[in-house]
Amino acid sequence: MSTLFSLADFRQALRRLARERGFSATVLLTLALCIGANVTIYAVVDAILVRSLPFPDADRLVTASKIYPGAGVSRSGISIANYVDWRQSITAFSSMAVIQAGAAIVGAPGNPSRIQRDRVSTQFFSTLGVPLAMGREFQEAELSPANSHVAILTDEYWRNNFAADPNVLGRKFQVDGAPFTIVGVLPPGFNYLTSRAQFFVPLSWSPAETTIDNRHTNRIWLVARLAPGATLTSAGAQITAFDTQQFENDPNVLPLKSSHYAAVLQFLHEDQVREIRPVLLWLQGGVLLLLCIGGVNLVNLLLIRASGRAKELAVRRALGAQGKHIAREVVLETTLLAVGGGALGLGFGAVGIRLLTALGRALLPVGAVIEFDLRVALIALAGSAIVGVALALPVVWFNLRDNLAPVLQATTRGGTVNGAAQRLRHAFIIAQVALAFVLLASAGLLGLSLRRVLATGPGFQTEHILTGQIFLSGARYAKAEQRLAFSERLLGELRSMPGVASVGITSGLPFTRDVSRIDTAVEGLEISAANSLRAHYSSAPLGDYWSALGIPLIAGRLLESGDNQRLPRACVVDANVANRYWPKQDPLGRRLSIGGAFDPADCYTVVGVVGSIKQNDLTDASAQGAIYYPYLPFTATGYPTSTLSIVVRASGAQDVYASLIKQAVLKLDPEIPLDDVKNMQTRLEDSVVARRSPAVLTEIFAGVALLLAAVGTYGVLAYAVGQCRREIGIRMALGALPGQVRAQFLGLGARLFGAGIALGVLGAW
Repeated sequence: MSTLFSLADFRQALRRLARERGFSATVLLTLALCIGANVTIYAVVDAILVRSLPFPDADRLVTASKIYPGAGVSRSGISIANYVDWRQSITAFSSMAVIQAGAAIVGAPGNPSRIQRDRVSTQFFSTLGVPLAMGREFQEAELSPANSHVAILTDEYWRNNFAADPNVLGRKFQVDGAPFTIVGVLPPGFNYLTSRAQFFVPLSWSPAETTIDNRHTNRIWLVARLAPGATLTSAGAQITAFDTQQFENDPNVLPLKSSHYAAVLQFLHEDQVREIRPVLLWLQGGVLLLLCIGGVNLVNLLLIRASGRAKELAVRRALGAQGKHIAREVVLETTLLAVGGGALGLGFGAVGIRLLTALGRALLPVGAVIEFDLRVALIALAGSAIVGVALALPVVWFNLRDNLAPVLQATTRGGTVNGAAQRLRHAFIIAQVALAFVLLASAGLLGLSLRRVLATGPGFQTEHILTGQIFLSGARYAKAEQRLAFSERLLGELRSMPGVASVGITSGLPFTRDVSRIDTAVEGLEISAANSLRAHYSSAPLGDYWSALGIPLIAGRLLESGDNQRLPRACVVDANVANRYWPKQDPLGRRLSIGGAFDPADCYTVVGVVGSIKQNDLTDASAQGAIYYPYLPFTATGYPTSTLSIVVRASGAQDVYASLIKQAVLKLDPEIPLDDVKNMQTRLEDSVVARRSPAVLTEIFAGVALLLAAVGTYGVLAYAVGQCRREIGIRMALGALPGQVRAQFLGLGARLFGAGIALGVLGAW
């Protein structure tokens, strides 16, 4: 820029802008707001969508998921059997590993805590390209349950709990009541995507989990690195070919084909941002629209300012000033203002990041750190300079009009402005109103959508319901009978509390992401391409679970404590399952099995039907259906769970009951903590954060856009009145009434507003 503009040009432009402090302040503030909003959202977009994952050669990392569209499963993990088979057969991967999220209990009896810990296979960290700061990775022998009591710590956990002991390798600490040996420490700052794990343990398995019968017990997630020369397409083709070969010996081949099973390979980064990408692009589009509205407003302001200097510039041109000098002057002034506004916008962006933190920044994927670094600052300032040049173009056109005579002949500033310039300003006002209407309509639609979502009934009651989770791990709770015995004792303790109306415990509480979806085979139902196997939400409740949540009983009875030992085994289905399999029929007495084929020797009889509820999403209209099983047979035969959710319906202060529930749990076992204590209404509200945040931000953008449009319209009308003062005076001297004069300008405003609304309606539609 120094070759285009001299130092004298800069000094002259700065002096001129300093003299017009009101004008300069208005432009700077407008640009700061608009650019600050763009910087805030772009910082998020840059961290999430643009930048690669924080691993070496991250563009070679891929993940695999499995889909069963016919069964209503759009995405699931893979199985241990898949991992074992693919590791031996898929040559497109140079290395591969798996991970399973979870938690563990650490701490002394009486004051235990449940913290995040993940289970991973061998080569997990080397696949990511992350060398350990100390120690080694897990070894193949440690994938056996008998040898899996080893751990790798994060740097944070090592510093906070082991005082950064350089001799920590070989030390032991208690995890789920068992001693674990520390074999490694990770480098500072490491985290895997959204995982908040404090340490890692081996993902061990039994030989039975690697058989073909368990190929679709999908509980783990894959991360693999493409081999040199391999592509995502070639790796996917190898997996598809392998699965096709496996189908020949798979006893569940018909249900799999009817559910349209497929393994889907994606780059790891693309997989992680798939859900939030549309939201971020929407927000970025919204702030760009806001910048356009602000830019149109400033163009009108700059044109008004140029009109005030029209005679001065006409005289300069008449005396020989070249057009390029006048154009350079305008470009320099607008660019200085734009860059200054961009610099101020960085400060507004910092405030915007704090706002995003309050609106759910912690829910952003890939573990991204949103920050203003030099890269974002330079992009913001470069964008500001481009905005400055764009703002200068219509002003340059206005200043370099060929017909100078009308301007030179005007005796005062009250002379009527050139018609072309007037039409240009009016066009910008119409565009500004239209853009503001589009943004306002979008904000209104998002707000209406959010309101409808919140008004959607989940199918159960949320008032006066306190929930929490306990984690029954270790040798004392290795068997389902031991977990059941503890749960029944806890139910007795909680029922004895004053003010408690009902208490339940479940293996899968709605809106906790703990409810599993399991294939279900129904007696007499033939699997075909038109009637595929269906996966239903499945859980094992205890106590007064349904009455605690207010889920109505439609037919039959609820599960009882005796159903844990009683034969034939009983189950309860919801209305969606009943309507799917037995429409207009009595579902009581019908039989079903867990898995791909109905087994009369291993089945459950329907004894009750309850109301359908939302499980994870208030907007879910898929009618997936839910089946409730007795705890003991369900968790003892292939679906063990160590995490149980407590549901307490009670009137009174919920913080008091939270303390009482914690005391009851510690009374029964001082090594079991109560975790994730929330009332049910809070869980529902947390589930719509991904919808609420864009709606709130768009409403803020729309409010700023409305303010800018109002200011811009006022400025143009005020200038129009100023330009016509002589005309107004003459008309009133000749007898025009004040109301007629007001009607003239109000009519102008109404016409501009109406035209803008008409275009805005089209854009909003």
